Amino acid sequence: MTADSLVADLTSALSNVPLIDPHSHIDPLAPVSKSLDDILGYHYYTELAHSAGMSQDALKKDVPARERVRAIVAHMDRYDNTAQYGWFLDIARTFLGFTGTRVTAADADALFDAAAKTFGQSDWEKQVFQKTKLEKIFLTNEFDDPLENFDTDVYVPCLRTDTLVFHLDKPETRRRLLACTGIEVTDAASLRKALAKLFLHFTRKGAKACAISLPPSFHPVPFDDEHFYEQMQFHDFHDLAPGVFWMIAEFCREFRLPFDLMVGVNRRVYEKGVFQGQDLFDQRTSLIHYKELFNAFPEVTFPVSVLTSAQNQELVAYSWIFPNVLPSGHWWYSNTPPYIRKDLTERVTAVPKTKLIGYYSDAYKLEFVLPKYGMYRRLLAGVLADEFVRPGLLSEADAVALGTRLLRDNVKEVFKV
Repeated sequence: MTADSLVADLTSALSNVPLIDPHSHIDPLAPVSKSLDDILGYHYYTELAHSAGMSQDALKKDVPARERVRAIVAHMDRYDNTAQYGWFLDIARTFLGFTGTRVTAADADALFDAAAKTFGQSDWEKQVFQKTKLEKIFLTNEFDDPLENFDTDVYVPCLRTDTLVFHLDKPETRRRLLACTGIEVTDAASLRKALAKLFLHFTRKGAKACAISLPPSFHPVPFDDEHFYEQMQFHDFHDLAPGVFWMIAEFCREFRLPFDLMVGVNRRVYEKGVFQGQDLFDQRTSLIHYKELFNAFPEVTFPVSVLTSAQNQELVAYSWIFPNVLPSGHWWYSNTPPYIRKDLTERVTAVPKTKLIGYYSDAYKLEFVLPKYGMYRRLLAGVLADEFVRPGLLSEADAVALGTRLLRDNVKEVFKV
């Protein structure tokens, strides 16, 4: 068997594994795309096209969708070397019947029309689930989401806590919290009551996790009841947020929910960037900021995502030592083949296999689950071949079982779905 055929066979076997996607930004009331504008409006494409010279004028709301698609596709020959272009090509071929070798500006209208026809089918959502072999997908729900009018067994709720942690000092956040819980937060006791009501609401609706994205300098500390009101009244953001975060971790312990930590993002670095294309990382991030948290909450599982491949070894080491720390997915700027290959190799050869959350799509529309997981499966197959099968450490069947654990089994066990 040649090296290429081994990887191809492993990829083929892994492609049959039904997926449970543990992190996305899908709107369960509008989960699939309505037009090609929904696909190419994904921030990766607007970022890359703008970075390659496209004016942001094309992204204005009053620009017709077809014209916007033409503009983004017209610049595609400048970024057709990227992984994100590969995702789009996969979508075009799998869902839209595209048979060309490369997408060019001349294809924009035909693809736009094909998408309108395809996405307009009444059972399109069902078709995407079937073609993707997608069984369940986790959501990212704001704290005041009513979690109604969708199947929570398929679209699994997840309480996103960024607003509560970083914007509780804002009157609007407290108004929203009052509206959904009936509790006015004025002190530590009322905050605990409001959070308890939120957690009860989410878990009754089938929520399986909490999640938050965190800046590099964030350092959680135990909640300070005595100074809470004073901090909130004076909008003392830096003092308030770490304690609120800690209180949420306490409720994760009480309600037995994993707490997804997405560590290292700086917001609004490129202030004139496109929508969702302003955030970057730096090298100040360290998990040492979380040592007190990890030690204080041994009962809480913390699936951790890091924004840079440079931090992967630290995450591997923490996952090696701490039973409650798990490496999770390949987030954002690390979600390209070279970084995935490196980071995955480090993880799968050092961390207990039962702790590896292999991948998540981070998708905003369901059509992106297929190409993103397709990329990951190919890379996973290559790592399994190189590190286990060819050295004689695992049979091909055992390698597939290990890959299945990363793709599906651990998600089921960790999040209890």
